[in-house]
Amino acid sequence: MIPRYSRPDMVSIWEPANKFRIWFEIEAHAATAMAELGTIPKEAAETIWEKGSKAVFDVARIDSIEAEVKHDVIAFLTHLAEIVGPDARFVHQGLTSSDVLDTCLSVQLVQASDLILADIDKLLEALKRRAFEHKMTPCIGRSHGIHAEPVTFGLKMAQAYAEFDRTRTRLEAARAEIATCALSGAVGTFAHIDPRVEVHVAEKMGLTPEPISTQVIPRDRHAMFFATLGVAASSIERLATEIRHLQRTEVLEAEEYFSEGQKGSSAMPHKRNPILTENLTGLARMVRSFALPAMENVALWHERDISHSSVERMIGPDATITLDFALGRLTGVIDKLLVYPDRMQSNLDQLGGLVHSQRILLALTQAGVAREDAYRIVQRNAMPVWRGEGQFLDFLKKDAQVMEAIQESDLEALFDLGFHTKNVDLIFSRVFG
Repeated sequence: MIPRYSRPDMVSIWEPANKFRIWFEIEAHAATAMAELGTIPKEAAETIWEKGSKAVFDVARIDSIEAEVKHDVIAFLTHLAEIVGPDARFVHQGLTSSDVLDTCLSVQLVQASDLILADIDKLLEALKRRAFEHKMTPCIGRSHGIHAEPVTFGLKMAQAYAEFDRTRTRLEAARAEIATCALSGAVGTFAHIDPRVEVHVAEKMGLTPEPISTQVIPRDRHAMFFATLGVAASSIERLATEIRHLQRTEVLEAEEYFSEGQKGSSAMPHKRNPILTENLTGLARMVRSFALPAMENVALWHERDISHSSVERMIGPDATITLDFALGRLTGVIDKLLVYPDRMQSNLDQLGGLVHSQRILLALTQAGVAREDAYRIVQRNAMPVWRGEGQFLDFLKKDAQVMEAIQESDLEALFDLGFHTKNVDLIFSRVFG
């Protein structure tokens, strides 16, 4: 992933130094388990740990070995042997490369998950704060992009909170599903390695043993993980798109924070563009795009092939780094979002009271008017208002059929904005507890 959309903590998970350290820990824990089982000398396991744990693995040296042997795990083991010495002959006993690679990938995805879960927690905190800040700030709700009925800006934030709370739950499940360890040897039969070694390594690495691996961990686990990231990205885009719409000049109910000295356009000095949320929309597309190749990785040949390998070397870092950056950026947008209640009220009033049309419809039916007739009565009074010819209430008061069914004072009461916010407390209790 390019540095522009990267944050150092997530990047470090995918750097060679972290990968090789994990590879070493897998091999060293396996050696310890084998020593306890009497497969290799205990002194050898101790030497592997002592010398390997102090080592700083030379990435350039490993790369140079790989250039010759054309095999990354063998290159690492060769370099590890240079560090450990003669006892290195007991390293990788009964293992195959996939045992190391797949278990390492599980560790890295767990590490990445923990960072993303922390990102979501920060976003949830910001959403909750803004939701309660604007719990009763009225604004127009829209369907098909058209004014519908009143909501509150707090409800918009509460909806996003609930969605990202579900995202967190999904990611916790995806983290658990990906956190498996496979040290079963060639074609997964444990022919050359005791299954108890796998159990020991899994415990030490914070994983669980894969129930049945075929030399590789089944890729349906990875497909679900990256699909979960894709859904999280879609939720980011949903909220980003809402903010982009609210910032449009004709709406301008909220907008991204515009800092001192910031410039919006190289040509037009007046511009304040929603660049962060537009950027988030693009980043979400990228994260979603990684889900498809992860799903295509599920179908490997027989017990294993490596058609998945090149895919995962790219999507593992890129998907997690991009999502981590996007969540951090979205949190910043929500935290500093400029909200304009007066403009919200102005937009609410823009259609001359038409937002209360359903209340009039229902009141007429309650008064004994057939629903089809009530709908026709309300619509014929609404259309002139839609054309800008007056206020909805004024037209209704001039309609004999309306006034015959509803008293004037009752009709005026139907335009009370508070009617639409009477259940906000209930909704908030459902969302926030």
